Amino acid sequence: MKKRLFSGVQPSGRLHIGNLLGAIANWIKLQEEYDAIFGIVDYHAMTVEYNPKEMPERIVNTAIDYIACGIDPQKSIIMVQSEVKEHVELAWILSTVTPLAWLQRIPTFKEKVKQQPHNVNVGLFNYPMLMASDILIYRSEVVPVGEDQVPHIEFTREVARRFNNRFGKFFPEPEALIGRGARVLGLDGINKMSKSLNNAIYLDDPPDVVWEKVAKQGVTDPARKKRTDPGNPEVCNLYSWHKLFSSQEEIRYVAEQCKNAGFGCLDCKRILVNNMIKVLAPIQEKQKELRNNRKKVIEILISGTEKAKKIAQETMQEVKRLTGLYI
Repeated sequence: MKKRLFSGVQPSGRLHIGNLLGAIANWIKLQEEYDAIFGIVDYHAMTVEYNPKEMPERIVNTAIDYIACGIDPQKSIIMVQSEVKEHVELAWILSTVTPLAWLQRIPTFKEKVKQQPHNVNVGLFNYPMLMASDILIYRSEVVPVGEDQVPHIEFTREVARRFNNRFGKFFPEPEALIGRGARVLGLDGINKMSKSLNNAIYLDDPPDVVWEKVAKQGVTDPARKKRTDPGNPEVCNLYSWHKLFSSQEEIRYVAEQCKNAGFGCLDCKRILVNNMIKVLAPIQEKQKELRNNRKKVIEILISGTEKAKKIAQETMQEVKRLTGLYI
């Protein structure tokens, strides 16, 4: 039997190339090797301020992006977190065996507090607890994540071990899978690509918008003040993007031209944008097709969620037996 895999994305808005390269591109390959469940984790999206009227549309659009990028509903389960109540039920049980200090040491909480100091809610603090439950409710053995999420997987492993030691071995200790392009910086070259930081290229950005963003906002080697200045491609954020979108021959060419001031940064950006558009074009074509057939997308979500629910219910039945929560 294939090993179980779980991962998910928040429906917090349009997905961008950071989501594609940092997560979904790996998922597409992994769905061939694993029994894969991909969640739309809407409970997590509630930890930031949002418009409730927009959430249903965001959920459907996230599913559209999943499928347009290559997640195959015939091979993988695509599900909605809030429709499987066992996620939060298990989160409560796991929280009763988890020391407070374990949550306090996870670095992402401090980062989230900086991003939204006006809305430091308990959900932000408990975020890793629910994430651990998302993974363990399906007894997942592997979790594809970016480098910044590794502490969450280590936390999940510790929680699983703690539960097993107290109630009997049941949960696997999931392994983190870090793939190519695990961390994609935004156009600013400083922060991880994010909608809230206005530094993203979205999967549905048309070619002219991609060019405008890269040309105007894309940070390159700061030492290149003018076209004739030689540069260092290894400190150029957009060169790191070339490694994800361009051919090996083009990557070598861009590096050489940068070092020798053979061309300017705009020339480098033109090559990059052309290659980005080639990657985004088939995704955008599929997005358009799926938006014109929303009924099919919703059917996929309902079917996938029912499959996920069945697995989660079986897990909770055994968890309740182990913890004595039955009569």
